[in-house]
Amino acid sequence: MRSTPARHAGAAAAICLLLGAAPAARAEEPARPPSAEEAGAELVARRAADAASGTPAGARRPLRFTTCPEAEGLPSPVRCATLRVPLDYARPDGPQISLTVSRAAATGAGRAARQGALVHNPGGPGASGMHFPLLAGLPGWERVAAAYDLVGYAPRGVGRSAPLSCQDPATRAQGPTQVPVHPSPAYKRERIAAAQAYARGCARRAGAALRHYTTPNNVRDLHVLRAALGEPRLTFTGGSYGTYLGVVYATLYPGRVRRMVLDSAVDPDPRRIWYRNNLAQAPAFERRWYDFRAWVARHHGTYRLGATPAAVGASYARVRDAVARTPAGGTVGTGELHSAFVQTVYYDDVWPERAAALAAFLRGDQGPLTRQAAPDPATAADAENATAVYTAVLCNDAPWPADWETWDRDHTALARTAPFETWANAFLNLPCAYWPVKERQRPVDVGAAPGALLPPTLVVAAERDGATPYRGALELRRRLGDGAALVTEEGAGSHGVAGGRNDCVDRHVERYLLTGGTPGRGVTCAPHPEPAPVSLDDRAASARGALLPPVV
Repeated sequence: MRSTPARHAGAAAAICLLLGAAPAARAEEPARPPSAEEAGAELVARRAADAASGTPAGARRPLRFTTCPEAEGLPSPVRCATLRVPLDYARPDGPQISLTVSRAAATGAGRAARQGALVHNPGGPGASGMHFPLLAGLPGWERVAAAYDLVGYAPRGVGRSAPLSCQDPATRAQGPTQVPVHPSPAYKRERIAAAQAYARGCARRAGAALRHYTTPNNVRDLHVLRAALGEPRLTFTGGSYGTYLGVVYATLYPGRVRRMVLDSAVDPDPRRIWYRNNLAQAPAFERRWYDFRAWVARHHGTYRLGATPAAVGASYARVRDAVARTPAGGTVGTGELHSAFVQTVYYDDVWPERAAALAAFLRGDQGPLTRQAAPDPATAADAENATAVYTAVLCNDAPWPADWETWDRDHTALARTAPFETWANAFLNLPCAYWPVKERQRPVDVGAAPGALLPPTLVVAAERDGATPYRGALELRRRLGDGAALVTEEGAGSHGVAGGRNDCVDRHVERYLLTGGTPGRGVTCAPHPEPAPVSLDDRAASARGALLPPVV
């Protein structure tokens, strides 16, 4: 999946997906003995549950919440802790790593009964959920925050949780970069060499630990976190890659699931993890790129960028050609321009400011585009870390084509009809073709096994989502069985539907979290309102509601 640029200063660069260990045993299949990793995870989770309950007497609790470190930027009443887990679950008493955890205790407002901990994963892989508890104080979250402790965490490799790095962050902060629309054979050779060097950098910096950054280990960590919180069953919200994390957890630990909201679903078909899922993004992103240009065209009176989607595309091409000749502000070339506008195919709330930046540039003012697109040295380390985790998890999770000819053939064909993001996505993921970890994982055959006691789950999706195309939500619901419900936001495409963007969707999510009730097999909601056309001088251009942290 394509990495998402940070949506605001200080946010880590976001990215998108998952896999598993061995296929989950079905009821009609003979039971297999647990692997060493599975047995180790059960042992660690049992120990954490016992310690959380005070057994044996005097045992040190696995999570000791205190004031958050200054580095987390989390004010009271949010509290922080660290959770120790094995680097390798096959060696549960071997080397340990620490995962950072955050929590805002249930407020109990309105005499609400406490329902336990609600754990959130925003996706990536590579994104941190540490800021999730801040929602407790925002409008629209009062009833959920009254009933649940809101719990976020940074998965292994992310932030201060045994951080992973593959290159010097200062290298990423340098600009400008120039990226051709149609890559030549010489440019492709450059990118192959860069991908090989990046993979070697991951191996050099992480060493033998590199192979342990996987979705199966992320699932095991979540299993231990649930136990350490003292929860017999998991209540969970996951976005994008977080949906895959959630469904693999539900497949491997169906009896440990209480409620799950899976927002912007990855297609969990093991045949599509991960190479084919990334190919499927190209036409979906192209549709969203058209949606952005069509919106700008409808507001030609404001932006003067063209009255048709094609005319708006021509205006964008003029800007791209200009920064190819002379980088904006000395730092924004075609690479930075493209990265900034990739956000438009993820989130429509950035459409006004991006359109206004194009319009200002064509009027002779480079300032808005430079401010929006220039690399930010202050966030370079977070961005590098997020990309490293994203790459490691996806490359470790499943086999990838190891020959450039396959990549070149598939992406050349896609780029004929979906040029906007095809090659950028290919080069982002290309280190997986040269990955130094030889033994890849095998994707879990996810779903509700016959006889499994999986409770009702809620899947949420936007019909025109580019990052996680809608067919993935349909496949996820099918695999979860009759107890799964799907809430579809019709005609919309912003990535991450729940949590402040659409009142209809939020009502279904809140009802499910508070009561367990679902709207049957499926229900539709009208799209959220499109953003209003505003200039960069209008404060509304940068206004944000009480949105869930971006799914990635």
